[in-house]
Amino acid sequence: MARDTSSSRLRVLDTAVVTPSGPPLPPSSLPLTFLDLQWIHSPPVERVFFYHIGAPHADLVVSSLKASLSTALRVFFPLAGHLRVTTANGRPDIFYEPGDAVTFTLAEYDADLSDLASDHHPRQVAELVQLVPRLRHADADGGAALLSVQATVLLPRGDVALGVTVHHAACDGAGSTSFLHTWAVACAGPDRPLPPTPVIDRTLIAEPAGLYEHYTKNLMSTDEIEFVKMSPDQLLATFTLSSEQLQGVKDAIAGEAARRGQTPPRCSTLVAALGFVWSCYRRAKAETGDGAADPESPTYFIVPVDYRQWLKPPVPATYLGNCIGPAIGAAAKGELASAGADGLFTACAAIAAGIEKAVASPEWETTVERVKEAGARGVLSVAGSPRLRVYDVDFGFGPPAKVEIVSVARTGAMAVAESRRGGMEVGMSLPPAGMAAFRRCFADAVAWLSTSRSTDTR
Repeated sequence: MARDTSSSRLRVLDTAVVTPSGPPLPPSSLPLTFLDLQWIHSPPVERVFFYHIGAPHADLVVSSLKASLSTALRVFFPLAGHLRVTTANGRPDIFYEPGDAVTFTLAEYDADLSDLASDHHPRQVAELVQLVPRLRHADADGGAALLSVQATVLLPRGDVALGVTVHHAACDGAGSTSFLHTWAVACAGPDRPLPPTPVIDRTLIAEPAGLYEHYTKNLMSTDEIEFVKMSPDQLLATFTLSSEQLQGVKDAIAGEAARRGQTPPRCSTLVAALGFVWSCYRRAKAETGDGAADPESPTYFIVPVDYRQWLKPPVPATYLGNCIGPAIGAAAKGELASAGADGLFTACAAIAAGIEKAVASPEWETTVERVKEAGARGVLSVAGSPRLRVYDVDFGFGPPAKVEIVSVARTGAMAVAESRRGGMEVGMSLPPAGMAAFRRCFADAVAWLSTSRSTDTR
């Protein structure tokens, strides 16, 4: 995501490199598995963590972040390396050698945390993108750096925005947030035990014969992965569903299933949140003209499934790499856009069925083709997970006031995390007209849910 700092309020004060602490580590090559390869053309994952600090302490905080990053990189040393697209055996790899380092940028930005991290109004993506660093290119072998960090002091108050950019071919969300938790503990001091050490061994991923070659020939391009085209005035907004509201969704799904005489879908808290947002999203799309003319045409929902425990043999929970695949739900646009319990039931049932099918049979041989079809017909996907505990990333100066996945503006995904106040929060990035429609649909759905629950308890 390009950024132009020439006329912005961002001032880059310093750009340094941070190497893993301790004695030099030996060179290491980690060939990409087919699960890594599917992300080789993906836009990097860009997160920004906002922290209330205060001007007197900002310099000390930045210094501590930089010093502890070196400690964390000792454990997660592949992230200090880079992706090599061109190798002797023709198979891309993650290559680390002594001297490799992560770029650490220090910047100042004239902005207030309460505006940048607001829950009450949409923010301009063009502002937030200033707070996340870009990945360096490794020109010699056609690859790129895997990790980049930017600490931005927000003036005049002195709060801090910590931007972290990760190449998706290096690891999935479980791996990247495990690194962040390790870094946070290293920064906070010796009183906290370090999280479990990552398992760095790509040979743990069993590859059926011919599967890697199939992925190589059918890789999605960056344009295909970017399911939407970002507008210059793109917005990002946060929507929260409380634990009580999510229980209300589950109750509504159970009630609608009983009314239809059907077995209710497996509506977990996550499915309830995703289904609620998807149905709102499709109603907003219908308002703006998408699907109104062809309500019977299918549209898709993609949620990542962590396969560490489902692979045969299973992969350790601390495996550093990509171990996710898509669960794909499908439903007619018109059914999803129905108000009340009808659209909500359709959404939750489709997502639950997609997850159940993906866990039972990943169908790796057709994954790329199925994702391409979904992207071509219209899809809403998911980035993040409440299981990643991003609001527990505490570097010793308190939990983040807000966490954003800025890169969803390019991919069109919905960002999902645990809520700071219980429940779940979702980040949506849309153009102004689409955002206005989604906000109306979300507010109407929340009001309906409240009325429905009040009626049911009488």
